[in-house]
Amino acid sequence: MSAAPAYSEDKGGSAGPGEPEYGHDPASGGIFSSDYKRHDDLKEMLDTNKDSLKLEAMKRIVAMIARGKNASDLFPAVVKNVACKNIEVKKLVYVYLVRYAEEQQDLALLSISTFQRGLKDPNQLIRASALRVLSSIRVPIIVPIMMLAIKEAASDMSPYVRKTAAHAIPKLYSLDSDQKDQLIEVIEKLLADKTTLVAGSVVMAFEEVCPERIDLIHKNYRKLCNLLIDVEEWGQVVIISMLTRYARTQFLSPTQNESLLEENPEKAFYGSEEDEAKGPGSEEAAATTLPARKPYVMDPDHRLLLRNTKPLLQSRSAAVVMAVAQLYFHLAPKAEVGVIAKALVRLLRSHSEVQYVVLQNVATMSIKRRGMFEPYLKSFYIRSTDPTQIKILKLEVLTNLANETNIPTVLREFQTYIRSMDKDFVAATIQAIGRCATNIGRVRDTCLNGLVQLLSNRDELVVAESVVVIKKLLQMQPAQHGEIIKHLAKLTDNIQVPMARASILWLIGEYCEHVPRIAPDVLRKMAKSFTAEEDIVKLQVINLAAKLYLTNSKQTKLLTQYVLSLAKYDQNYDIRDRARFTRQLIVPSEQGGALSRHAKKLFLAPKPAPVLESSFKDRDHFQLGSLSHLLNAKATGYQELPDWPEEAPDPSVRNVEVPEWTKCSSREKRKEKEKPFYSDSEGESGPTESADSGKTMGRAGASQVEPDPCLHPPSSDQSEEEGKKRQMKKRKKVPEGQEGGSSSDEGSDSSSSSSESEMTSETEEEQVEPASWRKKTPSSSKSAPAAKEISLLDLEDFTPPSIQPVSSPAVVSTSLAADLEGLTLTDSPLAPSLLSPVSGVGRQELLHRVAGEGLAVDYTFSRQPFSGDPHMVSVHIHFSNSSDTPIKGLHVGTPKLPAGISIQEFPEIESLAPGESATAIMGINFCDSTQAANFQLCTQTRQFYVSIQPPVGELMAPVFMSENEFKKEQGKLTGMNEITEKLTLPDTCRSDHIVVQKVTATANLGRVPCGTSDEYRFAGRTLTSGSLVLLTLDARPTGAAQLTVNSEKMVIGTMLVKDVVQALTQ
Repeated sequence: MSAAPAYSEDKGGSAGPGEPEYGHDPASGGIFSSDYKRHDDLKEMLDTNKDSLKLEAMKRIVAMIARGKNASDLFPAVVKNVACKNIEVKKLVYVYLVRYAEEQQDLALLSISTFQRGLKDPNQLIRASALRVLSSIRVPIIVPIMMLAIKEAASDMSPYVRKTAAHAIPKLYSLDSDQKDQLIEVIEKLLADKTTLVAGSVVMAFEEVCPERIDLIHKNYRKLCNLLIDVEEWGQVVIISMLTRYARTQFLSPTQNESLLEENPEKAFYGSEEDEAKGPGSEEAAATTLPARKPYVMDPDHRLLLRNTKPLLQSRSAAVVMAVAQLYFHLAPKAEVGVIAKALVRLLRSHSEVQYVVLQNVATMSIKRRGMFEPYLKSFYIRSTDPTQIKILKLEVLTNLANETNIPTVLREFQTYIRSMDKDFVAATIQAIGRCATNIGRVRDTCLNGLVQLLSNRDELVVAESVVVIKKLLQMQPAQHGEIIKHLAKLTDNIQVPMARASILWLIGEYCEHVPRIAPDVLRKMAKSFTAEEDIVKLQVINLAAKLYLTNSKQTKLLTQYVLSLAKYDQNYDIRDRARFTRQLIVPSEQGGALSRHAKKLFLAPKPAPVLESSFKDRDHFQLGSLSHLLNAKATGYQELPDWPEEAPDPSVRNVEVPEWTKCSSREKRKEKEKPFYSDSEGESGPTESADSGKTMGRAGASQVEPDPCLHPPSSDQSEEEGKKRQMKKRKKVPEGQEGGSSSDEGSDSSSSSSESEMTSETEEEQVEPASWRKKTPSSSKSAPAAKEISLLDLEDFTPPSIQPVSSPAVVSTSLAADLEGLTLTDSPLAPSLLSPVSGVGRQELLHRVAGEGLAVDYTFSRQPFSGDPHMVSVHIHFSNSSDTPIKGLHVGTPKLPAGISIQEFPEIESLAPGESATAIMGINFCDSTQAANFQLCTQTRQFYVSIQPPVGELMAPVFMSENEFKKEQGKLTGMNEITEKLTLPDTCRSDHIVVQKVTATANLGRVPCGTSDEYRFAGRTLTSGSLVLLTLDARPTGAAQLTVNSEKMVIGTMLVKDVVQALTQ
């Protein structure tokens, strides 16, 4: 117990001068003196030559700082060790210096040359720490040095150092704002960075230094949208907030046509009869009055932002979910905003601090978009354990959501809340009942009767609040409620709360003609206790006296004069002024005769009923989720949300040109590499043949990726020749009936960024080369005989690799011999696993025969390439008619699909006889996600809503590659692109055959040959983006096995690991 003061006092607690103070946790170390000898042992440890002692001392010092103790007097001893050779000591020294450099600036300046040397250190952590310390020294003299250091760090090889440079920019800007132009150049450079680590930090620097320079964002907009999912949570919040403001300046409002139709529903759709009668001249006039009649088409970049932020609604960070919610509220069409409701309701299970912020925003949203939260009404019911501020906010939301259908439920809830012990909450509930009564006329009488019953409550605060609310409700229909006014008049003896007494007096004075006998008596009682009343009550007594004098002067003349005389000498000058003013107004005199004639009009004028409104009604002019919105006042640094533009700015500013020289150089390199591998006799046919195969496989693969608007935007210039060639190839591959569909899909698909597609196209071209060398062995035959050779094998599942559904041409060779060349066929299961795609998930039910009224529908993922579009997953739909009547006109209705997902419908099945079955093939582009594709199966008479959700393993297609190629590609996909999981394989899953079978059944991957017996390798590419997915299973005979997945698509990699582990351990 005696140890307690040491935690609470900086200077050593109760220990006297010179006495030792004992540490109370391991971090504090042993003993150190409390005043002039304080920290002497630490200083000695820091002065020694032993790195172990220095490290121990630094750990103890950092632990002291973490506990909130003052360690500034150790600065000279610590700063000497900034040049220490030991990396661990150096790191901790920099941590200390970042904390105290601002306080001890003079001493920090002495070591500035050491920090500059630290900027050249081979260790990235030391370089970053040195820059962090340098930017923490707030002295204008070193601004040029800081500027130079930031510029160098912005070009550093390490993304961590570049991130630190971005953090240093706002510090330098706050120290010297004249450096703005140079800092903007650095920001522009860092914005072009393709690493997720840097993105959030540089956008934060952009927001601090130059938020008005939107032109810097144009070229990086698509990249930021695509990187968003992989940025750390803090960066996601910053980027989303910035992109919200950017979108408001660059895109048209998605609700502009809706608001136009709401204002003018008839004219927008049909011309009225009057317009027709007016003749042709009126049409021109109509055109001028309704300029916004042309249909709204959402900009693809606007759609890209909405699509890429939607998955973040499932983030574990409440701040990220809130950021996405505000983005959707401010930017999305009304029909799409509803998706945020479920995510926000999920946050209500979090801590009370998070709940408070979320409920503030929900309260604002529920005023404009009530329907969004109505299905979740019960989530806003109040728990007894909720803090008062949370209860009041939930009440606000419940009141906003109340409508004629759910009002009985809401009022029953409110009835329970009134019995609470929390008085503030009870008062808020009574006000909420009043608001419900105002908004929904049908329940006004019910609410009034309920509030009148509360007047007999024992709790004075409940009664007082009820009186205030009843007063407001009675103003709406005073004539019908004379009895209630009488009942309130009787309460003046008992109620002592000033606001309630004042409300009753105002009601009696305002509607004195409804209670002509009671009103004078109330005035008599009030006159008796006038001197003891509160100021607000005294003012209402004067008002009541004046009104009664004007309507019933016989009974109240003397009483009025008595009250005015008392008020004339009151201590409060407001009451004295009101008494003099009233006397002159109502009592006729020689000077004030003109005014007294209008006294009745002034005092007894009809007053409009008060409107009970939500306190959140006008808060939506602040950006949701911001501090300003929370406080309902403009906070420092808040940036206004811009209004939507009238006309859309030029979208081509966001196009990123791909330099032509990169394409040419890669082609030339390939030709150069190919030349030495052919003899003179083959030289004539070889290159032409390879060029053809390159076109059909390599270049056609690239042309299949080409419609991505991020890489080749619609407005980017392309030569006519290339365009014609691409059109010709498309016509050859796509049947005539499907051309329109595929082009629309391509147009809508803008998910991949320019940077990603650049990288994939480069890697594709690199990977073509080994395959093409392997193909051109002297013994290999040409492509047509190879196809015949494959068909002779009579393998039902095998499909010629020339129509492989992978966008990359990479490693699929045209002959079987070339495919199998170099493979170590020691295991019997290897050849089949290479040749035939294993069917993955078995038949799954799409529509049960009971729900389908005799129509039963199942589906399977066939793992065959889909002929219409290689980016699509081929799904076999099996129909069977178990009813007694034929089912006619089976087709797919107009699907309402999530963004990015597209469907190629199967041809209509005209008739399905009773007991008959049929199979159709449809293609679905899941856009490399496991989102369900929802669509309608329609017959002539019925519509059935169905959905197909793919396992992650069905989103890819196998790729065959050599061991060296596998290792090379795996080396490129390390770090964040690598997911590793340890697992224990059961004894039943130790044989090669079973391992390969289970992995290929879970994921559509091809087996890659491997020299070691205990290691299995598989490779594939995602169908939509063509991203490589590499899977390695190290099944050691002893100990745990290790599963590794390398993929650019981190989400797919994580899900694949989970599925494969589950399959192997079952």
